[in-house]
Amino acid sequence: MSPHPARLRPLGVALAAMAALIALPLTNGPAAAAETPLSQGKSATASSTENAGTPASAAVDGNTGTRWSSAASDDQWLQVDLGATASVTQVVLNWEAAYGKDYRLQISKDAATWTDLKSVTGSDGGTDTVDVSGQGRYVRLQGVHRATQWGYSLWEFQVFGSTSTSQPGCGTANAAKGGAASASSTENAGTPASAAFDGDPGTRWSSQAADPQWVRVDLGSVQDICKVDLTWEAAYGKDFQIQASSDGQSWNTLKSVTGATGGTASYDVSGSGRYVRIYGTARGTGYGYSLWEAAVHTGGTGTPPVQGGGDLGPNVIVVDPSTPNLQQKFDQVFAQQESAQFGTGRYQFLLKPGTYNGINAQIGFYTSISGLGLNPDDTQINGDVTVDAGWFNGNATQNFWRSAENLAITPSNGTDRWAVAQAAPFRRIHVKGGLNLAPNGYGWASGGYIADSKIDGTVGPYSQQQWYTRDSSVGGWTNGVWNMTFSGVQGAPATNFDNGPYTTLDNTPVSREKPFLYLDGSAYKVFVPAKRTNARGVSWPANPGTSVPLDQFYVVKPGATATTINAALAQGLNLLFTPGVYHLDRTIDVTRANTVVLGLGLATLVPDNGVDAMHVADVDGVKLAGFLIDAGSVRSDALLRIGTPGAGADHSANPTTMQDVFVRVGGAGPGLATDSVVVDSDDVIIDHTWIWRADHGSGVGWDTNRADYGLRVNGDDVLATGLFVEHFNKYDVYWNGERGRTIFFQNEKAYDVPNAAAVTHDGIVGYAAYKVADTVTTHEAWGLGSYCNFTADPSIVQTHGFQVPTTPGIKMHDLQVISLGGMGQYAHVVNNTGAPTSGTSTVPSKVTSFP
Repeated sequence: MSPHPARLRPLGVALAAMAALIALPLTNGPAAAAETPLSQGKSATASSTENAGTPASAAVDGNTGTRWSSAASDDQWLQVDLGATASVTQVVLNWEAAYGKDYRLQISKDAATWTDLKSVTGSDGGTDTVDVSGQGRYVRLQGVHRATQWGYSLWEFQVFGSTSTSQPGCGTANAAKGGAASASSTENAGTPASAAFDGDPGTRWSSQAADPQWVRVDLGSVQDICKVDLTWEAAYGKDFQIQASSDGQSWNTLKSVTGATGGTASYDVSGSGRYVRIYGTARGTGYGYSLWEAAVHTGGTGTPPVQGGGDLGPNVIVVDPSTPNLQQKFDQVFAQQESAQFGTGRYQFLLKPGTYNGINAQIGFYTSISGLGLNPDDTQINGDVTVDAGWFNGNATQNFWRSAENLAITPSNGTDRWAVAQAAPFRRIHVKGGLNLAPNGYGWASGGYIADSKIDGTVGPYSQQQWYTRDSSVGGWTNGVWNMTFSGVQGAPATNFDNGPYTTLDNTPVSREKPFLYLDGSAYKVFVPAKRTNARGVSWPANPGTSVPLDQFYVVKPGATATTINAALAQGLNLLFTPGVYHLDRTIDVTRANTVVLGLGLATLVPDNGVDAMHVADVDGVKLAGFLIDAGSVRSDALLRIGTPGAGADHSANPTTMQDVFVRVGGAGPGLATDSVVVDSDDVIIDHTWIWRADHGSGVGWDTNRADYGLRVNGDDVLATGLFVEHFNKYDVYWNGERGRTIFFQNEKAYDVPNAAAVTHDGIVGYAAYKVADTVTTHEAWGLGSYCNFTADPSIVQTHGFQVPTTPGIKMHDLQVISLGGMGQYAHVVNNTGAPTSGTSTVPSKVTSFP
């Protein structure tokens, strides 16, 4: 059904054409009036059409009197095949009256894996001219929300940029000829894998008669691959993928082919690898797959492939027990970093296995200390690893962004001190003594997180407001202020939340420890721990998991560009970010299953010019760990996105994990984002994150560092363990997926709310710290706290800290709200339940179970 009667269409055509003539010359970009769009006359497809008179092709025919129109639902798309890989700089959408209010422009090399170029929200129709930056052959409009009751309708969908119909430098020689070959199967001894790469058109490889099947060749070294020629016997592949790999294990799809008809065909591709594989998914006949010959051509762009491995860069300090002046090295870095809260220094200490005597490693901002053994006890410190708060007059509430990992500590006086705030993980540590979490003098503290650690003595939180401990063991736990939450911790105190601070779960339902760098002899490797179910206690020394050699990582060093980083990912390499600050002019796209992205020394990613920092495809088993994303001064749509809108694949057997990944908006300078983290994939594990809109530092103000949402969860079966989210302009957490679970949540509402009117919506004063969408039927959470400190207007009374549907599948355990010194108040804890806060005494208002 169309929003306009047919007799009114000529007026709509005239208005649309006039709008296009007015809008296009205003753009000082490549889309000049005389330029022909790359998309014009190209093949277009769509998720649906309104009727036979509104085909996809009408949006790319150059005629503003014809149009594409979709069915009347939100999740609709239109895509165009540019015919060759292009550098896309601009997309112009000439809408009919039925326009898209919210949509994404996406690009792909193969029409299978898509990367967002730009997310548009709040379009008002007419002509949208959108500047973008990306490379690919296919460009897609993915609708999110329609503006009318009708579908999406476009007079023209125009893509501008530059392309080449050939690849300069693509060699004519067959780089695969004579290469070592293997296959999933052979029909018989007379049809071996090698016959497809021997240069003889009279010999062939043939597989068994089943799907899937593959054949691959070793090119001998990583090379730039630009074209693949396939000559099929009568038993051809109808649907197949051309893939490349640097290691023969992790594969990157260079080309997806569907509906092939056999014979001889050439495919332009772009990527690098040592191994090339033809992976068949659907046969064209009742027989197997049979290739007379497969030829691989190399050269392409002439850009050498990105090499894996190498040194760890200038900001990694590797030491052993015999290193001269070791204490001086620790002291020099600490002197620089002790108070450098928003500085640019980044450092990682790596301690080779052995025993270190008489050391006091004081850990300042953006400094990490880690052992290089496979187990914590391989690296023994007879001394201390210390965090205190002398720089801030004994106040530890700003001891952010530092870490300790994979060490054994025998404290010099029997008790180690780790007086930290948020974003300061203490992982995989064996403390052969006690652990003090408060600063010297017991000033304020606001941490914190421990995982996979063993503390033989007693843990003393003292002045710590809140803390989360997971999958560890403790000799005892003395006290706590407001919220001490435990899951899978041997020796943890029993739950007493009705009159105390403790919430204790016997096990953690699903967990996977963070990947870490270690030495296997003299070779660096990254250990990737396995998933655990219903874990309790530490994972070591059993260490279930796998080791990945460093040569399978692109070792990213200061000065690296996003283009090189993405090229490394396209080759099938993992990423190891060494300490530094990395400005990104384009989004880092993680598209391969099981990719590891690991940071050292709080490596920091800064998206420039409004790009998103990182996108992760809806694939299995990606591991993100140990880095900071710092919003740029131009608004990003989402600083980190995991999965794609509408994703629904089951990843429960091999979930993506996000661990010690921190997000900051403002503080180091003005920062802007609509969403900070968006999780669209199912089964993701968020294990320790601090997503923070700055309340202090540089570039801080209600609109100066505006970010509406901290965490949006759209995927189902997502688990958050150790969730710290603070100060966002609207909802800090908005949970839209089913069967979500959170174990421990800490929040402060934005300090700088100018007045109650600025955050009043739907008759509610203030956005909940933790909102579960009204449509959700199943959700469960334990140990949640929200605090208010409305310094700009202390008269604000927020309606509630938490807002959830009241249905049997919603179970909320141990919630509290707190007014910090009477700077604003809460009327309720959750929905309209729970006593109000009052006065200046900072006393929690609690609800132990809801509904």
